Amino acid sequence: MKAEIHPDYHDVIYVDSATGEEWMSRSTQTSKETREVDGVEVPVIKLEISSVSHPFWTGTQRELDADGKIDRFRKRYGMKKK
Repeated sequence: MKAEIHPDYHDVIYVDSATGEEWMSRSTQTSKETREVDGVEVPVIKLEISSVSHPFWTGTQRELDADGKIDRFRKRYGMKKK
């Protein structure tokens, strides 16, 4: 491995702005906002949406059907509505 060509890989705190949920991971991303964890300054990255708050992952996703296409698909292939 060549020296001096790889980005700095460090601990990062991710914050989901929609829910306030926080978790620590590792990344090459940086931020001006930092927080001290165990005596070490760690960058804080704010996310607008993550798997914690995204409708697909939380099960609150809605289906928009203006022309009845979803119902016709379900009728054609024998799928029942949840």
